[in-house]
Amino acid sequence: MLDDEEERRPLLGSNSLFSISPRKLMELVDPKNPALLRKLGGIDAIASALHVDTSNGISDDLYQARQSVFGYNDLPKAKSKSFWRLIVAAYNDKTIIMLTVAAIVSLGIGIGKDYSAEHPPGQPRIGWVEGTAILVAVLAVTLTNAINDYQKERQFRKLNAKKEDKRVTVLRMGREQRINAHDLVVGDILIIEPGDVVLADGLYVTGYNLVCDESSATGESEAVKKHPAGCTCSKDNTANNNIDDDNSDSFILSGSKVLEGVGRVLVIAVGTNSYYGKTMMALRHDPNTSQRQENTPLQLKLDVLAEQIAKFGIVASLTMLVTLTIKYYVTADHPSGTEIASTVVNIVIQTITIIVVAVPEGLPMAVTMALAFATTQMLKDNNLVRVLAACETMGNSTTICTDKTGTLTQNQMTVVKGTLGMEQFTEASAIQDWAQRVDGKIIQLVVEGAAVNSTAYEDVATNDDGKKQFLGSKTEIALLVLANKLGGDYVTIRRHAQIAKLYPFASKKKTMTTIIQLGSTYRAYTKGASEIVLRSCTHYIDAKGETCEMDTEARQQWERVIDKDASEALRTLALAYIDMEQDEYSALRDEDDFPLENLVMIGAVAIEDPLRPGVVESVAAFRRAGVFVRMVTGDNIKTATAIARNAGILTKGGIVLSASELREMSPEEQRQRVRRMQVLARSSPTDKTTVVVRLQELDQVVGMTGDGTNDGPALRLADVGFSMGVTGTEVAKEASDIVLMDDNFNSILKALLWGRTVNDGVRKFLTFQLTVNVAAVVISFVSAVTSNKAESVLSAVQLLWVNLIMDTLAALALATERPTSDLLDRKPASKFAHLINYRMVKMILGQAVFQIAVNLVAVYAGPQIFGISDEAVLRTMVFNIFVFLQVFNEINCRRIDGSLNVFKNITHDWIFVAVQAAVVVCQVIIVTFGGLAFSTVSLTAEQWLITVGIGALSLPVGVIIRLIPDFCEIERRYNEDATPLTSYSRLNWEGAIGQIRNQLRVYSALRKSYHTPASTTAAPANDHHQRRFFSAPVSDTASLKLGDDTPHDYSNSTQEDYGATHDFTPSASSSP
Repeated sequence: MLDDEEERRPLLGSNSLFSISPRKLMELVDPKNPALLRKLGGIDAIASALHVDTSNGISDDLYQARQSVFGYNDLPKAKSKSFWRLIVAAYNDKTIIMLTVAAIVSLGIGIGKDYSAEHPPGQPRIGWVEGTAILVAVLAVTLTNAINDYQKERQFRKLNAKKEDKRVTVLRMGREQRINAHDLVVGDILIIEPGDVVLADGLYVTGYNLVCDESSATGESEAVKKHPAGCTCSKDNTANNNIDDDNSDSFILSGSKVLEGVGRVLVIAVGTNSYYGKTMMALRHDPNTSQRQENTPLQLKLDVLAEQIAKFGIVASLTMLVTLTIKYYVTADHPSGTEIASTVVNIVIQTITIIVVAVPEGLPMAVTMALAFATTQMLKDNNLVRVLAACETMGNSTTICTDKTGTLTQNQMTVVKGTLGMEQFTEASAIQDWAQRVDGKIIQLVVEGAAVNSTAYEDVATNDDGKKQFLGSKTEIALLVLANKLGGDYVTIRRHAQIAKLYPFASKKKTMTTIIQLGSTYRAYTKGASEIVLRSCTHYIDAKGETCEMDTEARQQWERVIDKDASEALRTLALAYIDMEQDEYSALRDEDDFPLENLVMIGAVAIEDPLRPGVVESVAAFRRAGVFVRMVTGDNIKTATAIARNAGILTKGGIVLSASELREMSPEEQRQRVRRMQVLARSSPTDKTTVVVRLQELDQVVGMTGDGTNDGPALRLADVGFSMGVTGTEVAKEASDIVLMDDNFNSILKALLWGRTVNDGVRKFLTFQLTVNVAAVVISFVSAVTSNKAESVLSAVQLLWVNLIMDTLAALALATERPTSDLLDRKPASKFAHLINYRMVKMILGQAVFQIAVNLVAVYAGPQIFGISDEAVLRTMVFNIFVFLQVFNEINCRRIDGSLNVFKNITHDWIFVAVQAAVVVCQVIIVTFGGLAFSTVSLTAEQWLITVGIGALSLPVGVIIRLIPDFCEIERRYNEDATPLTSYSRLNWEGAIGQIRNQLRVYSALRKSYHTPASTTAAPANDHHQRRFFSAPVSDTASLKLGDDTPHDYSNSTQEDYGATHDFTPSASSSP
């Protein structure tokens, strides 16, 4: 029992306040131990030992003590790599190590020559310079890469910290509060609902129909039905203090997901003591998982390309080694052993340097740097990237399937219209006038129903305006605000209400019901989708508070009300109730679903949720970028159509489908119809998955938004899954690739821009680096082979400086540019597009040939052209020309889209400008003061102008290359643009044709009826025409357009939210 000596022994600190140890609490759940729960006296005894009132939660006086004894609800920060380890990792490169060894050998030989008898007297001893300079260059490259990796790790740590920033709802001092998950302590009463990921171990205290998915914790795929601790396994949630049944699972594991129901949980373990915490700490110490690294598709492509280029460099370097060695031995005139060693070492150093230059180690670094920069900046744009690959994938997305509520709209719902008790108010300001016209019973039903049949609540904290704010479902919040306007106090009503049973809202039921006890009788309040609730009602209540039978006329009147509100882009919600006797309640007490039958209709309210500012412009921007936007929503077809048209999603020729019709189609029919589908109404999470699958079968790159628990499969299946950071469930966030921190559709456009920026940044860097690779290798090879001294015109140290320019600094400059609106002026690239396109090949080959030609001309014709005889000056000018060719070509590589203005928006890319300025300053210093190390001499002002001017020729050459026509239509044949399923211009054309066809059919039908005598009975021919023109089958009517371009087949379906829908199927008298 609790007074046992073991339970009193402190574990993590002073435990004098609590008569149970953290170890015992941990043993309850790992593994689940009902026997120990019984031994400890059950949940009441544990709550008493923790000084918790399960009805009111903890108080603040023992908060610090709980943290000191039972620990904090966070995991120790993973030990990050030290800067020294990063240096070692950056140095751990075969070519760098080989170069270091060669430099050390060169250093030894050079020092030996300086102090040998062969050293000319009076000459400075500079044999150590080259070896030392190479070592310093190696150190500079290593430090630069290490610093870059350190900055990258810091940025990703910030992102991970943002991912872990979660909030939970707890009961403290009798009030529901929203707190940071890190502030959760043992003894807290945690409130959980569908979509939550449980962040601590606990015991189920009370709730309704709680079902959890523990697969992430235990590996068991089957959902687990939970029963309150102290209850039997019956479906009744009322405790009967029988805890002898080991099959009664009341243990809530951290890391599990709530699938259904609501509940209150007594927290018994947090942080490293929890089931999830212990698992994560074990994984951290597992070398098989701790060393795992995430590679994106672009990184994998670049790794393959880098390996291929490295093979080219190795072949070139080995060829150079063999050629120079043979040449030396053929041409050398009885050299001494020291000279042979020195020459061979120099040849080896040049060979290794060629490998260093040729191996594009900067390629993987470029994409990593681009992703690190982009994800950090995207966070400022309210895009939290959870999966790096999504960032680059989003740039080539071809279709976006977006939800409506909270994404396109502001998710600030307000009751603006309503018909309650058959009396209507048409604006929010008229609610008080309405209240004067109806009986008080109706007001009581509305207020009480809104208060008890809801999980929304008022936070104890205030917002920026100093006002209390509601938390929870926005639809329920709108009803609570309505109740407040009618004079209701939801807190008092809830406190005094005796809730007998609650049926939480679920997407498959589209309703929520709460049963309260009224003395010896019971009353059930139901709210939900209008057509579902209305269909379940057999009576309604009128303005006098009297219950009337729901006859055909009354039902049609309610349908007209709901239909009218829905057509105005308003979300409608029906309210109903039913009174029950004890025996009726007992009959349904064990039912998991409330039977929707024989309800009394209170009325329907219309809730307004206006479009977000900028949505129309964002939709137009997506269209301009070649991305097809589709709205997939749970709202009814009329509301969805109105919102889609207002947002600019629904255009002339587009198709509006209901989910039920989509389900009835074969997969092939679905693939055909989804091409032109712009709105899918009354969709369920399963329908979202179907849409994603069909679009992907058509080679589309799909972005999908979702916020519900059941949206997880669609979000995982989509190429890029977007979850809602504000209204989204934890399950949806875990399944998504990117979290929209503001739930805003406009943020998806920013993600598209950043995705294209990442892809473009890598391609820009690739264009630049491959140009330098080819030019440097060819120039070094040719000049070394043709040199009398078997030396390249570019020394090893100079090439290392060039390597630093083209790897680290170029990656920093080109991979960190910010997105511009110009990125929207092109179509998305196909998922099968090559990494290097035709324009890039033109630029790489054209610039490489130009640079090779210019430098070789300068090497061999330089003395005549420049009028100089000093070889050191010539070599310095060639080095300067080569570097400035790269500086200006880097500017040239800013545009890879065929645009001639390479300076556009350059002032906005301060990192690029800063890097270029740093390279120029360093080059001036190297040429002027780096004589010994870099084998340079100072140049005159005229020589500086000549070399910089020749380097600047890269810009006009770039213009000429861009203007080269596509003679063989290579670019057209290898077009990298994704093939659209349809175009908006084609939709407009088909819509216009459809309108004309419909008008001709109507004219034809009217003409035939005009020539038919009125007294004549319907002839077969006429009947045939009438069926043909006015009663087209449901499968055909979807393709027929009205004047507003919406299909006619609005069929039955379900919807994801409370939003009301109204079934409308065209009759024979409708328009065709």
